[in-house]
Amino acid sequence: MKLFKALTGIAGAVVLTTGTAFADDLRWKMPVAFATNLPGLGSPAAWVADSLNTASDGSIQVRVYEPGKLVPPFDILQSVSDGKVEAGYTWIGYDQGKVPAIPLFAAVPFGMKPWAYTGWYYYGGGHEMLQEVYANKGFEVHAQLCGIIGPETAGWYSKKIETLEDYKGLKIRFAGLGGKVLEKLGASVTMMPGGELYQALEKGTIDATEFSMPAIDQILGFDQIVKYNLFPGWHQQFTAQYMLINKDEWNNATVAQKALVVASCTAATTMALAEGEYKNGKVLAGFQANGIQADQIPLDVLRQLKAVTDEVLAEEASNDADFKRVYESQNEFMKTYKVWDTRAYVPADL
Repeated sequence: MKLFKALTGIAGAVVLTTGTAFADDLRWKMPVAFATNLPGLGSPAAWVADSLNTASDGSIQVRVYEPGKLVPPFDILQSVSDGKVEAGYTWIGYDQGKVPAIPLFAAVPFGMKPWAYTGWYYYGGGHEMLQEVYANKGFEVHAQLCGIIGPETAGWYSKKIETLEDYKGLKIRFAGLGGKVLEKLGASVTMMPGGELYQALEKGTIDATEFSMPAIDQILGFDQIVKYNLFPGWHQQFTAQYMLINKDEWNNATVAQKALVVASCTAATTMALAEGEYKNGKVLAGFQANGIQADQIPLDVLRQLKAVTDEVLAEEASNDADFKRVYESQNEFMKTYKVWDTRAYVPADL
């Protein structure tokens, strides 16, 4: 809730003609981890940049740099923290090697639905915990939730996945904590940016990959190479993107400027989720019409994956105090949320 106190300055921010709301102009370079043509994943970065420029009457100008044009996608956090760039837009789960607790704010296997995550983030102390987690590891950034999408697919494969044994020896691109689950199952897990995956699949560098939801995977062309698309996306029921801002830049911004960033990112979070939900059904239906097999993971296999996931999460919690604290907070929220979630929604197949 502390997050929304910043919005009290928004009334002053809209009175642009006074010249007092924005004492100093902000000029931010913002490299992004995802191409801005990717719906819900990269598109919010461009939307936020345009919104900030318009709403601030030019006081906040954010220049977006497509992936790799200024900073490599996996270097965004360090570059923002070091002040090499003023801001960045990314999926922060890429930095789990530097900040072990960070995947809990990005995507959790068998985790929350996107709207549940936003409830915990905005009202359950998630935003404040995220700032603390970065500070505890020495990173000088302000992190703002700035986009969220629904479930990914469980990956694209050249052959069917019917048992956990099928993952053994598989060369697969798989991100975040889900990748650690597959490593336990004997898969050879690698990480690479989305723009490199088509070629890696085509050349056989990897046997399989996950990346995102159908509307994005279609743009990357996975359906042109392999024909088995697995569901549900157990490893990422939500995918959260963030705008990272150098701490000095954030501290130098006025109350009104900060309020506009918060408001724009909060709106972008809604826009991102809406865009994905609008587009995914049509794209997936098109996949199926063109011969793609949208296979469901058998329930018994999902239960086995959940058991391995619980092992991974327990190990991570035992190795990092921040991970343990955040994980316990999320679990406490979910205990009561499930009382609501399991009763309130009409089954999808009715």
